[in-house]
Amino acid sequence: MSQALLTKNAAKKKALDYHRLPKPGKLSVESSKPCSTQADLSLAYTPGVAQPVLEIAKNPARAYDYTNKGNLVAVITDGTAILGLGNRGPLAAKPVMEGKAVLFKQFAGIDVYDIEVNAKTPQDFIKVVEAIAPTFGGINLEDIAAPHCFEIEAALKKKLDIPVFHDDQHGTATIICAGLINALHVQGKTLETARIVCLGAGAAGIASLNLLVAMGAQKRNILLVDSKGVVHKGRTDLNSFKKAYARQTRLRTLDEAMVGADVFVGVSGANLVSPAMVKSMADKPVVFALANPNPEIAPEKAKAARSDLVMATGRSDYPNQVNNVLGFPFIFRGALDARAKEITQAMLIAAVNALAELAREPVPASVLKAYKLKKLKFGPDYILPKPFDPRLAQRVPQAVAKAALKKVPKAAAKKAKRR
Repeated sequence: MSQALLTKNAAKKKALDYHRLPKPGKLSVESSKPCSTQADLSLAYTPGVAQPVLEIAKNPARAYDYTNKGNLVAVITDGTAILGLGNRGPLAAKPVMEGKAVLFKQFAGIDVYDIEVNAKTPQDFIKVVEAIAPTFGGINLEDIAAPHCFEIEAALKKKLDIPVFHDDQHGTATIICAGLINALHVQGKTLETARIVCLGAGAAGIASLNLLVAMGAQKRNILLVDSKGVVHKGRTDLNSFKKAYARQTRLRTLDEAMVGADVFVGVSGANLVSPAMVKSMADKPVVFALANPNPEIAPEKAKAARSDLVMATGRSDYPNQVNNVLGFPFIFRGALDARAKEITQAMLIAAVNALAELAREPVPASVLKAYKLKKLKFGPDYILPKPFDPRLAQRVPQAVAKAALKKVPKAAAKKAKRR
């Protein structure tokens, strides 16, 4: 047996043991109130529990005072697009949803119930989420295939009075935008003038382009490429989301699109970009090869082709990891603190700017210690904060809450500020 296979088998066993031992799964429910005496019991349940019931019945907003609703998020999926593993069904998605819950708790102190829904249609899924929504302060949609994810999120945002957030869209977009703003800054370029090629027209690709445009990127400078080639106005197979980025152009292939591009954003699949494509890009290019676990082009190959590039991937074993954990826990923390009814584009832009600004500041010693580094400074190999940077937990939620509070009642604004 080869050493590579032995290593792979050892990694597989380690991952399975982590999830199985000492007891299955990654989550448990713990009481936040004492319940060790008869008096405690009478308060936790009957008869004491009747009092908050009556208060909430009179005023539903009091649920935030007497229950965990204000710090509870549902992480919900149908299992149709699990990480890079495709449609494996809702039950197979449960380890990922539990993992997401761990990240919410670890990084932002937010409690999560993971919910895996066996829904045959988007309408079935929407009905389930709408029915259980009163339990939660926010809804995080996860691993739902495009284009159904767009339909589901749009419908739920209209129906519910709590934030609904599809992380594969907006979480990814937030981190991509923050990293890209800083990468372009390092390269002496601007978002307004950059020529951008995006490979991948699913949830992450479309949402990232939408946010980039909202922040100043020009549609005339963007080429979207899907599995059939360049998204152009002559195609008749485009859904409404792709049509928004269809260009009048003679370019048809990724090879052609890459010539002279300032930026490549890949949210597609492994090994789809060649060194020759990277060589054809403009001076001082930016390459975000974000397919996981294997990027569109390996950093070693990209850097061998171009010594003047700034490179990012979705992997933790290379510099500049585009990691959603920099976004969703803190975006939700800010939204919950403000009791926001939705997560707006302004809130996402606030998160983008907070992340980008933080990466330009001196790095705390605690971060260097956590990552066993002697130094870390804003530049080609450091364009995004590290996930364990303690400043994230304050800076990003505060920025998000500030953007949200422009639209919420004064009472909620005061409570968020006190927090």
